[in-house]
Amino acid sequence: MKIKKILFTNWHLMRWVRLILAFAIAFHAITSGNYFFLFFAFFFLIQALFDAGCSSKGCSISTNDNANEK
Repeated sequence: MKIKKILFTNWHLMRWVRLILAFAIAFHAITSGNYFFLFFAFFFLIQALFDAGCSSKGCSISTNDNANEK
């Protein structure tokens, strides 16, 4: 359930930018035949999906626990 919450909530501008960048790099890597760049596309895709990486919140994974919902 926690993975589902991370994937489907809190989509801010940087997550969208990373997602678009991942698809753009993957498209370019496939069309140009330079498959090494698929690693970078995968890297940005994981960052976008799991909201990880350096952004305005600092370099961390968002930790919105349900500790207050008892």
